[in-house]
Amino acid sequence: MATFELYRRSTIGMCLTETLDDMVQNGTLSPELAFQVLVQFDKSMTEALETKVKSKVTIKPYYAGSFPSSQQYVGHLHTYRFCDNVWTFILQDAMFKNEDAQETVGRVKIVACDSKLLTQ
Repeated sequence: MATFELYRRSTIGMCLTETLDDMVQNGTLSPELAFQVLVQFDKSMTEALETKVKSKVTIKPYYAGSFPSSQQYVGHLHTYRFCDNVWTFILQDAMFKNEDAQETVGRVKIVACDSKLLTQ
């Protein structure tokens, strides 16, 4: 199974990488084994997101104002990019909403890849 390495830039991926680097520096772990752990992390993250995550989220621009007639959209798509079959979106003042809750985020980066590329 092919995987993307983009999950390594997530918070948990960066913590794992930092810990593995420390273990290699201390001689606790060989560089080859540390690399194998990262490859397994990539595979596990891809599989978990494909099979375990079922919730859907709606992303909308955040609007300000107390009455419907006075509401103004504040949020917007700041930047978008498509390079090497990877979409990157940077949103400002976006509202994320699912069945249970909604949250307004000041700035968020979304990286999206075509899952069909994993089977090639």
